[in-house]
Amino acid sequence: MAMFRQIVATCAAYVEKKVTHYRMPLPVKQVIAFALYRWASGETYESGTSAFGIGRATGLQAVRDVTSALLQAYPNAIKWPVGRRRVQILRAFHDKGFPNCFGAIDCTHIYIDKPAGAPSDNYYDRKQKFSVQAQVVVDLDLRILDVHIRYPGSVHDVRVLYNSQLWRRAEAGELFDVPPENLPHGVDTRGYLLGDNGYPVACPWIVQPYGGIDQDPDEERFDTRQKVARGCVERAFGRLKCMWRLFLRTHKTNLETLPQQFVAVCTLHRRGDRFR
Repeated sequence: MAMFRQIVATCAAYVEKKVTHYRMPLPVKQVIAFALYRWASGETYESGTSAFGIGRATGLQAVRDVTSALLQAYPNAIKWPVGRRRVQILRAFHDKGFPNCFGAIDCTHIYIDKPAGAPSDNYYDRKQKFSVQAQVVVDLDLRILDVHIRYPGSVHDVRVLYNSQLWRRAEAGELFDVPPENLPHGVDTRGYLLGDNGYPVACPWIVQPYGGIDQDPDEERFDTRQKVARGCVERAFGRLKCMWRLFLRTHKTNLETLPQQFVAVCTLHRRGDRFR
């Protein structure tokens, strides 16, 4: 309830609508409650709006309004760590055996019904489902540091990376700027992310496991540590989707508003520790 009260208090000014000659606007609490219920339950608009005593069109508008309100009210909720928070993140990964590590990166699929009015083959992924890809970076506390969602499920993770703001900022030297740390095999690094073997080996700021079956003991130990530390991103996906079940299940969606809705729930996930 504390989380709900704070969201209402913060977003009310962005959600409130004026009384007109044609209708009385819904109470702000009801608008926000419906949007959160929609994301948390994953129910269809038909069943969800019936439970709230509103029409489907009103429910659609409520979700759009609350999405916009959250993104305006918390414009910097998802951001690259700076100051004391960055120090804490670097120390936590250092304790796991990864000095100068900023986080873990991976993609997850948001499953949708066959899209109407779009080339459906583009959204048909390797699991034979329709989906949209979301690229996320998290720290060991499962806090989201960066999110990029736009590309259809058939697109490879590497292409998503190359077309993200994260790639552009990293290549411009805006993200990894801590004092160089000497790693094994004579590697100097000013920062990096942990990724799986799907990411390009040539990328200097994503550290992948060695992989393969004929590993020497050092490589095997490294891969085990890397997998354990990188597990934070999978746990973050699990927590996010279990809390906001709309993004766990296959659902009908407007492809134009889906990215904003996903960023909105990432914003709620990112600020969840502050709501408690």
